[in-house]
Formats: sequence, C-alpha cells, structure tokens
Amino acid sequence: MRIALIHALRHSPPPVEEAFARLWPEATLMSLLDTSLSADLAAEGRLTPRMTERFLTLARYAAGTGAQGILFTCSAFGPCIEACAEALSPIPVLKPNEAMIEEAMAAHASFGLLSSFPATLVSMPPEFPEHARLTPCLAEGALAALDAGDTATHDRLVVEAARRLTDVEAIILTQFSLARCAEAVARATGKPVFTTPDSAVRKLRRLLG
Repeated sequence: MRIALIHALRHSPPPVEEAFARLWPEATLMSLLDTSLSADLAAEGRLTPRMTERFLTLARYAAGTGAQGILFTCSAFGPCIEACAEALSPIPVLKPNEAMIEEAMAAHASFGLLSSFPATLVSMPPEFPEHARLTPCLAEGALAALDAGDTATHDRLVVEAARRLTDVEAIILTQFSLARCAEAVARATGKPVFTTPDSAVRKLRRLLG
C-alpha cells in the first residue's frame, strides 16, 4: 500500500512519518515537499486559482506514481485539497485536519485552535461544523524559531500561547509541525489535546484497509 504525503513545510514530514511507524508500519510512504507553497501563501495573503492548480499538479503526480491514498499535511490550504479530492476520486485524498476534527467533535464542543502559521487560523475554522465553538490562538514567533532550528524556543512559545486558552474544553494543535508539543501543552493546561498526524493515519488505514 503506497501512501503519498504532500508537505508545504519542511517540519511536517517527521511527525507524520512517526505516526505511520507506530500505527501503520506496513504502509509504504512517498513524500513531496514544496516549501514555496507556504511562502507564497504568506506573501499573497489568500488562496488563488494558480495555487489550486499547483496542488492539482502535485496530487496527480503522486497518483501517477501508484499512490493509493494521498495525505496533505499543510493545514492552510483546505479548498485546494478539496479540489484535489474531487479530481482524483475515488482515490482517498485527505485534508490534514478532517480526521482529527471528526474525533474531536465526537468528544467536545469548544476548542482552542492553536497555530504558529497565521493563515491556518483563517482556513481551518470553516472545516468545523457550524455549532463548534472555536477560539483562535497564534503562537507568534514559534514558526520562525522552528525555522531557525531553535526547538526549545518554539516549544516554549507554543506552551505559552496554549495557557491563554482558558475558556475552551480542548485544544487543537492545527499543524503537523506542532504535534511535538502535545504532551507539554496537555501538562501546562490540563486540557485534552488533539493533533493531526495520528487521526489522519487512523482514517487512511480505515479507508484503505
């Protein structure tokens, strides 16, 4: 079973690869990384038709290698990924958050959305059911610290941001790159913490058997 992983941040592959190693070690993984996607989105400030075309190109290439399922790990590009899912049906094409949202909504109703990439806090809320109560929270400076290789500062800024989420039932770490902080956030806040990699792997395995 070949699964294609498509990334827009260079920090995304390790957490999802670790999740596959634990939850579905039999799967064969192939990865595509285009860091210009996140840089261009930050510069443009919005998703564009040209960006959707770039996503379709990546997805079609992955399918052409024989991938039987595709997981995007870039949470700020939901509409682009939806276009890929429609174009490549019946191949399962998953947005990074959809499985995690399903699991979180089954247990809670109010969430803090914690992100280190501002665009994610714009694109992700529409993926939730209308009745979900969402509080966005940006860990400002965390992604820049991670880009610089300063993981300690990254983790500290994420935990500090999480502590501000006092009026929610649970906390969602909205990016694959944040999964490394799950235990620290849970300890600091005493709240349930949901991450994207494990949920995504479980859903893909369930869909593909």
